[in-house]
Parts: sequence; structure tokens; C-alpha cells
Amino acid sequence: MSRRLLVTSALPYANGSIHFGHLVEYIQTDIWVRFQKMSGHEVHYVCADDTHGTAIMLRAEKEGITPEQLIDRVWREHKRDFDGFLVGFDNYHSTHSDETRALSEGIYRALKGRGLIDIRSVEQFYDPVKSMFLPDRFIKGECPKCGAKDQYGDSCEVCGATYTPTDLKNPYSVVSGAAPVRKASDHYFFRLSADECKRFLEDWTQQGDHLQDEARNKIREWFDQGLNDWDISRDAPYFGFEIPDAPGKYFYVWLDAPIGYLGSFRNLAARGGVDFDAFTKPGGDTEMVHFIGKDILYFHALFWPAMLEYAGYRTPTKVFAHGFLTVNGEKMSKSRGTFITAGSYLDLGLDPEWLRYYYAAKLGPTMEDIDLSLDDFVARVNSDLVGKFVNIASRAAGFIHKRFGGKLFSSRFTERFESELPGLREAAGVIAAHYDAREFGKALREVMALADVVNQFVDKHQPWELAKHNDTEQLHYVCSIVLNAFRLLTIYLKPVLPAVAARAEAFLNVEPLTWADAQTLLPAGHAIRPYEHLMTRVDQKQIAALVEANRENLAPTAATHSPQRHAQHQENAVNEATKPETATAAATAPAPAAPAPAPAEAATPTISIDDFMKVDLRVARVARAEHVEGAEKLVKLTLDLGTETRQVFAGIKAHYEPSKIEGRLVVMVANLAPRKMRFGESQGMVLAASADGSGVFLLDVDSGAAPGMRVK
Repeated sequence: MSRRLLVTSALPYANGSIHFGHLVEYIQTDIWVRFQKMSGHEVHYVCADDTHGTAIMLRAEKEGITPEQLIDRVWREHKRDFDGFLVGFDNYHSTHSDETRALSEGIYRALKGRGLIDIRSVEQFYDPVKSMFLPDRFIKGECPKCGAKDQYGDSCEVCGATYTPTDLKNPYSVVSGAAPVRKASDHYFFRLSADECKRFLEDWTQQGDHLQDEARNKIREWFDQGLNDWDISRDAPYFGFEIPDAPGKYFYVWLDAPIGYLGSFRNLAARGGVDFDAFTKPGGDTEMVHFIGKDILYFHALFWPAMLEYAGYRTPTKVFAHGFLTVNGEKMSKSRGTFITAGSYLDLGLDPEWLRYYYAAKLGPTMEDIDLSLDDFVARVNSDLVGKFVNIASRAAGFIHKRFGGKLFSSRFTERFESELPGLREAAGVIAAHYDAREFGKALREVMALADVVNQFVDKHQPWELAKHNDTEQLHYVCSIVLNAFRLLTIYLKPVLPAVAARAEAFLNVEPLTWADAQTLLPAGHAIRPYEHLMTRVDQKQIAALVEANRENLAPTAATHSPQRHAQHQENAVNEATKPETATAAATAPAPAAPAPAPAEAATPTISIDDFMKVDLRVARVARAEHVEGAEKLVKLTLDLGTETRQVFAGIKAHYEPSKIEGRLVVMVANLAPRKMRFGESQGMVLAASADGSGVFLLDVDSGAAPGMRVK
């Protein structure tokens, strides 16, 4: 029975490059979509760049361009990388589109008409340095449930708890490092806790097979904790869609992001004559299938189905969640060169189908993480793809051209094929079932087992020996069997290796292969074209070059952000917009341009660790900086240490305008004996770098630090 499918992958955020973690999802989805299309189903695979939010606004500001210019540039980069890895979207759009705006406004009005939108005054965190309300992902602190440090304002990555940003303990702004203050404003809420929503979601998530068992169990935990209403608005300044009839209020990016699926599909439907309503309205025989990372399950299994249900749209048929990627058993690392971007892989000329195959061999239908072992990657690709699969065609094609004019055996030999290679055609059903169930690893193990059987057939009959002894008929027959077997294996691998399959189809002189073609063999006397190499081996030197190209020298004073997992709004999006140079630009005016660095002073005699530990270095925030009347060099600093404030006089007046350094993070000596000065008592010292004639430079602190933290 033919299926009609609308398929999506999670929208990559338009604030960073596509990396290997992202590619797990897009390759997985693309393989599944290609299999469905090969099976004769109607499939529309759509995606888009997720383009709204504070991170986009801040990064554009940092680069001195408009948000529209930024998202246009990133869209082109993302599209280039997806094309490079053969991810075959039927439409790749942007959430900053007329279609997504209209759909967002329509869904909002429908929810409001159902009485599911509330307006409430909310006290939330406000960055006094940046003069902006802080989205939950721009606030960090200690989890109110388990106490884990450096957790975001919406959820804890350690215990999985969800909460509001104001629940955090010891919060700080990711943008400027300042301790945020509470400030009230009106916010718009989707009443997820309404009885009708809870009843619907209980049924949708716990009944039927919309979700994997692991996902269903996780949702059960969230129900047990109690569903909270969802804040769907943000205050200006914000890059996004303004809420109808609410000046200065914008849709939270997570409201219009999933609507971007529909926006991209509407754009495709308008251009391609597809019936938009047939796939998006309730009823009918169509399916809507989402592939996502497990870290955004909450949005796709609760908010999204509820939005659709009460706005008059069909709810998802399936939400398939996958795990994260580790490299060599560890988180991706910039210092080790394993935080690998898609662009670097392609720029070095590595074959994208090597990675597609390796990921497929690792992927299953669960939410378990997968590991990319670079040594295993080389061994598996060279063994399976080159040593087993491609090798089959090269072992037979030359004889057909040299001895038989490029034509296969002239007699019908279907029955003889079945007797020589039993089960090769029948395996199509088993492999198809694996692909459909997203059991890609099982599918490829089955295919490689069949490739072993075919290679054993070649070794048994030794066509090179038949040629040497001029056993012409048997040689023709054996090589024709082998090439028919190669064609079948190509069908089975085509969802994973579309480019190799296209080259194989050209070599075999056949139309694009479908799954139904596994039921037939090439006709007697079929003419093939000259064989050309289909794939090369991976060289370890290429992997070494890839690692080196992605290695980042993390000096002690550089920002050190952990590589993140595949998530639509992940930490690296925040980091990219708010890493130290961004926060400094927002919070302070840069110091005057420095002359060429002066020679470093000679190192002083060594000290012991015990000597060093006597100095209590602390992170402090400049709460206030003032001119000191009558002092030529001094600036009076009021330093926030988290639990107390200190007054410090610093000789930086010639180098920093006091009003411009308020809010920045500095390092101070907290246990220095107070010193009485003519202008008052100095209760510590701030650290700066200097050399003769080079100026004075306050030490900067990574935006992840908070006032009061010990420097050690």
C-alpha cells in the first residue's frame, strides 16, 4: 500500500556551522526518506534554518550586520554542507519567511480563540548592563533541584529537571556576566496545564505508537512532575515575529521554530502543486513524521502536538528521537580536533558517503548515543565498502568488456542465479523491514553478509583462472552472475550511498533503481558500460589532516566552551553570540588601541604551590566605577563578589573610561590587606597586564564565570 509522508528534521539554528553531531540526524532522516521513495511512496522531506532569537540578534550586532544578512549567509553555508553530504531535502527554507509568519499568527489566534492564551505579569531576570530581559538560555546558575552548577535557565542537563529561570540559584547573565536583577513585564502563555490540554497529551503521548518507549517513559516523568504553562513571548529587543496586537512583544523562537516545518512545506506546496491541507489537516491517509534529537523531545512531544491539536492541524504521526554523538568515546573536543565541522570534512576532499555509511552502520531506532571511532571508521569503510562491495564489480566487469563486448550472458539464467546465490533476492524484504524500522545497522549487517557470499562465489569460481584456460562460456556465465549480484547489493545500499549508486547505475546502464527492481535480474544480453572506480579507500593521513584542521589551540586565557550535542537551540549558539569578546563589546568600550607588545619581563624566581595558594584570587563584577576627585591615576571601583562588595582603587584612569567598565568581570586579590589611602580604604587589588610603555590591560574573564568564584 502506497504511503503519503511529510518528513522533517529538526531545524538547525542559524548561528553556527553544521558539525558531525548535527549530521547524525540529517543522514538518518535522509536514508529513511530515500528508502521510502525507492519503495514507491510519496514523500516530501522539508527543513529550514531556525533564524530567530536573542543569539541571532547579538551575533549580528557583534559582526556589525543586520540579522537578515547574517541568516542569509548562514543559510547558504548550511545548504552547501547539506548538499555536500547528499541530504536530499525537497525544500530547505527559513523560518524568517512570509509563510512561517502567517502560520504562526494563525496558530496563535486559534489558540487565543480557544481560551488557551493568558497574559500575566512576570518577574524575570534583566541584564542591567545590556539593558535587556534575558531568555532562559542566556542565564546560568545552579539547578534548583539537584544543585548542579552552570545549568541553563530552563532545564538541567544533569538531572533533567525543568523550571523557570528565576528558580536558579546564584544566577548570572551569559551575555555580560552581571548578576541579573528582577524586573516585571507582561508575558503571553499557552495554557498547557489546562485540563483539556493535559487530557489530550496524556492520551497522545501514552497511547498508540507516536513515540518510542524510552520517549514515552520520559514524558511520563514530566507528567508526574506536573505540566507548566508555556511562556511563548519575549520582550524587545528581539529578532523574530511580533505578536499580533501586542507591540513590543515577540513570539518566542520555540513557538515559530516547529511551525517552520509547516512554513517550509507550504512554500514547497505553492511551488510544486502539492496539497498542503492534505498533509497538515486532520483526517486522510497522510502521515507527518519528525526526526529529532532527544534533547528537544519536550518541545516536540508536548508543546508541538498541543499547538497543532488546538489550532486545527493534524498532530504528528511519529516523533523519532535519536541520541547524541561522541567521538572516540568522549564528547566532541576542539582541543583534540574531534569537534569536526561538515565544511572541513568536505574541504579536505573526504568522501561524504564514507561517513553516511559509518553512521548508518551505527544507527538504530533507540535514543542511545552513538560513538564515532576514527580508527574504526577507517577500518570499516575500507573493509566493507571497498573490500567487499565495490570489489565485486571490479572483479567481473573487466572480463565482460574484454571478452564479450560489454554484454552479459545471452541465455536466461534466473533459476541458475537462485541456485548459485540463494536468498540474495529474497533478502530484499528483510532489509526493507530494517530500513523502515530505522534499524540501519541491522540492514547493513545483512547486506555485508550477502556481499561476503558473493565474494565467496567469485573466489570459488576464480574468473581469472577461467580466463587463463579459455573456459569462455563459464567465464561469461560467472561474471554475469556476479554483476547481477552487484546490482542487487547496489539496490540495498542505495539509501545510504546515493552517489555510488548513481555511478553504479551508469556503469550497469540501467534506469535509477527502485526497491521493486530487487525482484528482477538484468535481461539476457544486457549491455554494460566500461567500469570506472566507484570509491577509493580511506587513508589514515586524511583522518590526521581532518583532526588537525579542527583542532583549536585553547590557551589558558581563551574561551573554552564545551562542544555541544545536536540541539536546535544549543549552548554553542549562545556561546557564539556571547563569548568574551562579545560580552566585552556590550559591557565596555574597548581600551585604546595598544602599541606593539613590549618585551615580556623576565620571570621571577619560582614559588611553591603552597605559596601560590596563599593568594585568594576571585572573580568580581564591577558594579560601579567612578572618577576620584583630585586623583590623576585612580578609579574607584565597587566590586561585587557575590556575597559582599569591596571598594578598590585602581590606577587605570588613563586607560579606561570608568563608565565603560561597569558590569565587566575582573580578577581581584581578595585577601590583600586593606590599605588606607588619601581617598579612602582600598580593600583588594584588581589584576592587569602591563609592560613599560605598553599600557595597562585588565584581565578578562570567560563569560561562564560568576562573581565570587575562586581563581586557581
